[in-house]
Amino acid sequence: MCCRTLLFVAVLLFGASALATKPQQKPSPDADYIAQALSAAPAGVAKDAAVARMDDKGNMTTLRAGKNGFTCMVADRDKMCVDANSMEFFHALMVHATPTDKIGLCYMLQGDTGASNTDPFATAKTATNHWIVTGPHIMITGSPAKALGYTEAKDPDPAKPYMMWPGTPYEHAMVPVAPMK
Repeated sequence: MCCRTLLFVAVLLFGASALATKPQQKPSPDADYIAQALSAAPAGVAKDAAVARMDDKGNMTTLRAGKNGFTCMVADRDKMCVDANSMEFFHALMVHATPTDKIGLCYMLQGDTGASNTDPFATAKTATNHWIVTGPHIMITGSPAKALGYTEAKDPDPAKPYMMWPGTPYEHAMVPVAPMK
């Protein structure tokens, strides 16, 4: 009986140690990126949104298929979730083409890291390019956004709605939805 008990305990200990040393599954290398991208949108939108990653040449790779017409991504350090019309609008900006007139919606609920409010192609703050940082906001793209009548000031209050890049083909509305974090 003693040997059987010892054998039983040995089997239990061996089984437990085998379980304890079982390699843990590593999360997907894209899991953190996907979580960051989805943080740009409200939960109801993020739930069914696609997630894409853009390379330095502007090519998109879909990391997760979507069902609601929104695509979330991290562009530089900014997290955004855009509908198809806004995707067209921002693609036109990237390639310096004429943007779509169709109205589009973009969520940036983590805010942004800043951009020139007068030069759509500026990549860094200068003394004259009216750099502006906006907290959590939505953007309304396409020429119909111009009819909203928001301020076109070069240095607007980012806590209130304003037009970004006024007077350019890439003019769009910036609508803050929460205080800056």
